[in-house]
Amino acid sequence: MSIAIASATLFGLFLANIPVAYAIIASSLLYFLVAQNMPTMVLVQRMIAGTESIPLLAIPFFIAAGTLMNYTGITRRMTTFAESLTGHLPGGLAQVSIVLSTMMGGISGSGLADAAMQSKVMYPEMQKRGYSPGFSTSVIGASSLITPLIPPGIGMILYGYIGNVSIGKLFLAGIIPGIMTCLLMMLAVHFVSKKRGYKPIREKMASPKEVVVASKDAFLALLLPIIIIGGIRIGVFTPTEAGAIAIVYALILGIVFYREMKLSHLKEAIGETVVTTSSIMLIIAAGACFGWILTYERIPHMATEFVTGLVDSPITFLLVLNLFLIILGMFIEGNVAIIILTPLLIPMAQAYGVDPVHFGMILLFNLGIGTISPPLGTAIFTVCSITNVKVEEFVKEVIPFYVVLFIALMLITFVPFISMWMPNTFM
Repeated sequence: MSIAIASATLFGLFLANIPVAYAIIASSLLYFLVAQNMPTMVLVQRMIAGTESIPLLAIPFFIAAGTLMNYTGITRRMTTFAESLTGHLPGGLAQVSIVLSTMMGGISGSGLADAAMQSKVMYPEMQKRGYSPGFSTSVIGASSLITPLIPPGIGMILYGYIGNVSIGKLFLAGIIPGIMTCLLMMLAVHFVSKKRGYKPIREKMASPKEVVVASKDAFLALLLPIIIIGGIRIGVFTPTEAGAIAIVYALILGIVFYREMKLSHLKEAIGETVVTTSSIMLIIAAGACFGWILTYERIPHMATEFVTGLVDSPITFLLVLNLFLIILGMFIEGNVAIIILTPLLIPMAQAYGVDPVHFGMILLFNLGIGTISPPLGTAIFTVCSITNVKVEEFVKEVIPFYVVLFIALMLITFVPFISMWMPNTFM
């Protein structure tokens, strides 16, 4: 009864638009107040214990690295490089936006951070070129879900820590799904742009020399994900230490090579990192306590027995799981869903023979689709609030991307090779 009251309270507070961390803490506190022989001090203990983990240091490290990159001119250089690759295609600027999201995935690790950045950088340029506001925002919002798939995604770190899954393997597993999704989205933009007459921003394909010239400025930034993956693979550093390496690398780029970072920029970057990290860590602490409550009440075990008793086929399980995750992602922020659902769903997936690394890709991709789905998709409101575009326009224009994302989801779900080839080969 106690867990039922706490769970009902949690979703009620979510619907009342109470901040996520406070909603989880309040429902957890209610559980301890209602449950017998359960001192409230355990709430504080479990919250503190949930943050006492070395792997979680990777979160502030990579947030800091991504923030520092924004003050070094990296975004401008990578945009120029992406333009040299795809500017000759129909809907050139939209194509650039998708490729930029893919490249930025190796730097920021956050889909919402990428969506916010592109809303400020790419949206005004698309408007100058005659793109409709709805299409422009839908491209930016949809492409932002590629970012968490490309290492070092923050969602991967959270899932790996909570589910006790190798973060190095997760980093490798996301590369092919991320690139595949990028190509499918570019295909969707191609057809829409052909139909509407969105022209390329270059008259012809860039020559190899032009691509090389454009890549020179972006080359050092593009090395970062290679350094991270390579260093983890050969054992030079752990995923957590890779975050610290990323900060040092960003500072070297900004101060020594590009010489665009000033002391005032460093102060602003540290402030942004503290604010972002604090909000995430508060949610993690609250989620760790609620996850402990679920485990204490044996909810994952009972749920696994219930589902396996109803569903015999792994295929049916995965189809139902995808539908459940997409719907949930419409209402709950992705990191929160990862914290709450990971301990609940991993035992179910393993019962059907689904590898935890493969399941992580399915989980992250589904929650990504949820961020661009109404009524409460976080990427929708991030993009629309910055660009002042109506949500209705975004939803109308994002439909072609739903189609290709559904195709990508089915491929990721039912062709494990896409996610598992790199982890199995290189680790």
